[in-house]
Amino acid sequence: MATAELNGAAITDFTSFHSACQAAMGFPDTYVHTMDCWIDCLSYLRDEDGMTKFHLKPNEVLDIVILDSAAMKAQVPDILEEVTYCVAGINERYDDYGEKPALKLTLR
Repeated sequence: MATAELNGAAITDFTSFHSACQAAMGFPDTYVHTMDCWIDCLSYLRDEDGMTKFHLKPNEVLDIVILDSAAMKAQVPDILEEVTYCVAGINERYDDYGEKPALKLTLR
């Protein structure tokens, strides 16, 4: 399973969240550090468009692992809640297109 790890203790605001995601997931230089763009990048994991460093096979899943998630929950619970909501929404989008969900969120 493909894995992208984020250090939850280092995420203190949306700026640090987006910077960490861009580094861990290989978002392109044109990534504009918004949740809309985050969703767009993760909605094409099975396409060859270069939106991430990952190119998933039809049944493969990208596991987004947030290490020290308790620190993130204490510091920025709103960001953690939004990430959880967006992962579910992206997986719904995959399902709408007849594909298996492509994302898993693991909190450690």
